Amino acid sequence: MRDFQGLIEEATTADVSGWDFGWLDGRATEERPPWGYARQLADRLPRAEAALDLDTGGGEIIAGVPELPSRMVVTEGWQPNVERARRLLEPRGVEVVPVEQGAPLPFADGAFDLVSSRHPVAPAWGEIARVLRSGGTYFAQHVGPASAYELIEFFLGPLPREDLDRDPHREAAAARAAGLEVVALRTVRCRMELFDVGAVVYLLRKCVWWVPGFSVERYRDRLAELDARIREHGPFVAHSSRTLFEAVKG
Repeated sequence: MRDFQGLIEEATTADVSGWDFGWLDGRATEERPPWGYARQLADRLPRAEAALDLDTGGGEIIAGVPELPSRMVVTEGWQPNVERARRLLEPRGVEVVPVEQGAPLPFADGAFDLVSSRHPVAPAWGEIARVLRSGGTYFAQHVGPASAYELIEFFLGPLPREDLDRDPHREAAAARAAGLEVVALRTVRCRMELFDVGAVVYLLRKCVWWVPGFSVERYRDRLAELDARIREHGPFVAHSSRTLFEAVKG
């Protein structure tokens, strides 16, 4: 393993745009949920007439689908990801639409029979229900409650458990309030292993909401402590949390 400073320098100069975690190959692992979201989405998309993928990141999930519907639209709010998605998807006829987080969706009522999202930031249930056709489906994989909290709390200290973000039952209640019928809701926790401190820096630069205001300078002491811990005891273990979510508009 490289020395602490070398790992830090490598991770701070790595490209963190898009939603591809290939940089972590050999440096971190994460179990996958058992339901195979990307495979299920690839099965559903060819049967749709018009589909919308929200918070698409760099478009990696949609780019991996062999057959797309006649109208395929994706939205993304972060400009570097918008440009990456355009490069990946526009050659296949996909519409890439920049939409700021929390802004109304710039689509007509009932424009889509399938709306999807892998790890949406904050599902706007009213807008999702509005752009779905009657009988249309929202199919998504959400981040679940207390995801990666072991790592987050290493930097921030203990966090309250009584008010966890991304509670699937609260999300289901919000979906129902918007007029959707929830037909599938399943949450799992998946083991993560981080093999060096560079992997940690890369993740915290990419998932900026985990440790708000993260910088190497601000957390250098904790990073050095974590580096020593990994060298002595092996990988840092955390657990991601994922929810499979499916809802239908009546």
